[in-house]
Amino acid sequence: MSIFIDQTTKVLVQGITGKEGAFWTKHMKDLGTVITGGVTPGKEGRTVEGIPVFHTVRRAVSKIEADASMLFVPPRFTKDAVFEALDSGIRKVVMVADGIPLHDTVQIRKAARSEGATVIGANTSGVISPGAAMMGFFPYWIERVYRPGRIGVMTRSGSLTNEVTAMIVRAGFGVSTLIGVGGDPVPGTRFAEMLPDYEQDPETDAVVVIGELGGTMEEEVAEYIRDGRFTKPLVAFLGGRTAPEGKKMGHAGAIVSGGAGTVKGKIKALESVGVRVAERPRLVGDLLREAVGNPA
Repeated sequence: MSIFIDQTTKVLVQGITGKEGAFWTKHMKDLGTVITGGVTPGKEGRTVEGIPVFHTVRRAVSKIEADASMLFVPPRFTKDAVFEALDSGIRKVVMVADGIPLHDTVQIRKAARSEGATVIGANTSGVISPGAAMMGFFPYWIERVYRPGRIGVMTRSGSLTNEVTAMIVRAGFGVSTLIGVGGDPVPGTRFAEMLPDYEQDPETDAVVVIGELGGTMEEEVAEYIRDGRFTKPLVAFLGGRTAPEGKKMGHAGAIVSGGAGTVKGKIKALESVGVRVAERPRLVGDLLREAVGNPA
């Protein structure tokens, strides 16, 4: 059993005939992801990696089974693509595009919540359960970074994710499910909203959170733990410790203003509920050993 996606999840790829869509469809399939169909308007009748392509999501789901949708579409088309998936009954969506308009992401999150759907992203590498399946673009073939195991990972960062995950593997652990919630101000799903799945997952022993300055997602994790709703060990690494106040650092969501969203404040909140916070990525593995013992 994996969180969000496993080898039984039937995935539809919107934008499958584009350069990125076709390239990563091959890699998702090679890992073990079950991809049942693709969607590109005007391209019905074609195939990509043996996968049939349809004009619309609704037409696709009338012909094939689909539990989830992976979006490789430009930012300006992402909202319509998500709505098309939701309208067709799909309740798991990953959107990886960077630069989706803020008002679109607000509407996407509102629509997903009203439909009881989980939308991951945007501005993310996606979701992966190493050795099983993925929706997104991860270099899963690099075993020193993506070894299967029992540590869950949630991340806002793209650049830090491989580095921290490599430290998890170097310490002798592996990853159960990695979810990139993305670095935008309004992600489709927030850290704390995924914690119940990690809490209930029998294949996850502990969770690593890769956060950064700006926003309140890390503080929300602390509140969730304080309320007694998450009981597994949690280790965190937060990027942006030296960022000056008021300066945006890379991600649209990574901005500090008026004293809110500082890394210092996030560390204080997390440590107050027993979370181990690593000063550097290479220390994440050491803290995991402290939290759960040596890996089997």
